[in-house]
Amino acid sequence: MTPLPASTQLASSALAAASLPEAYGACLSLCRSHYENFPVASRMIPAEQRGPIAAVYAFARVADDFADEPGWTPPERLSLLDDWRRRLRACGSSHNRHPVFWAVADAVERFRLPLDPFERLITAFERDVTKNRHENFDEVLDYCRYSANPVGELVLRVFGFWNEERGKWSDAVCTGLQLANFWQDVTVDAAKDRIYVPREDMKAHGLAEEQILRGPVIEPLRRLIAFQVERTWTFFRAGVPLCDDVPNPLRRELRLVWLGGTRILEKIGAQDGDVWGQRPTLGKTDLPRLMQRLFFWNPAAVLPRGS
Repeated sequence: MTPLPASTQLASSALAAASLPEAYGACLSLCRSHYENFPVASRMIPAEQRGPIAAVYAFARVADDFADEPGWTPPERLSLLDDWRRRLRACGSSHNRHPVFWAVADAVERFRLPLDPFERLITAFERDVTKNRHENFDEVLDYCRYSANPVGELVLRVFGFWNEERGKWSDAVCTGLQLANFWQDVTVDAAKDRIYVPREDMKAHGLAEEQILRGPVIEPLRRLIAFQVERTWTFFRAGVPLCDDVPNPLRRELRLVWLGGTRILEKIGAQDGDVWGQRPTLGKTDLPRLMQRLFFWNPAAVLPRGS
C-alpha cells in the first residue's frame, strides 16, 4: 500500500500536539518537505510571522491533497473537504490540539484573520473534484480567485500590510503563480484527467483534448503553451508594485516568490513550450540566478518586452 503523503497524515483528527510550538513545528516541517516554485515561510521572515504563514500553507496543502492524492473516490474527497471546512469553523473554540487547527486558530486570533480566505481555498479544491475542464480563460481566472489569491491576502494580513491596492497587486502575483503552475504541470494534471488550458484556446489552435492529455509535443501545442505563457507574464508585470511597496523582510520574500514564478515561465520558453517531454522545475542550478536577481532587483530585466 502506498504510504500517505505527509500532508494527509496531518489530516487525522486523532493527532494532538503537546504544545503550540510543536503544532507550528509540524506545519513548518510540511512546508519544507514539499516542492514549490517559491519559498514558503522561509527563514528570511521573522519567527512571529513564519509560523502563522506555515499554518496557512499546511491548511491549504492538506486540503489540496484531499482533492489530488490517489486512494479516494470523488464523494470521499468531498466529504474530507467538508470535514476540513467544519473543523476550520470550529477551531476557535475546539481545535482539540490538532497541529494544523491549533496553529490556524492561534494565527486567526493573533492577527485577526478572516475565515473567508481559508474557506475559499476549500472551495477551489472542491472544484478540482467536480470540474476538470474550463471553457474559457475567465473560468480559469475565477478558479485562481479561490485557489491562489486567498493565500496572498492572508500573508499580507499576517504582516499587517493588507489594503485594497496591495490586494490587487497580490492577486496579480498569486494568479500569475497559479497559471505558471498550470502550464508547468500539464502532464501532472493530465494523469488526473484534468486540463486547465481553456477549451476555447484548444479549439483556436486546432487541438483536441487527447493531444493535451497525451502529447507528444507538436507545433500547435508549442504555440498553445507559448500563448498561455505570454498572457501569464502580464500578471507578473501587474504585480511588481507589491514587491516594492511592502517593507523588509516581506519585501525580500515576495521578490523571491515573484522571481521563482517568472523563472518557471522562462524555463517553459527555453523548452519551446514542450512541457510534455520534460516538466520544467526549479533546482539547485537555478538558485545562483535567483539570488543574483534578488540582490540586483530589476524586474524590467526579467520581464519580456510587451508583457
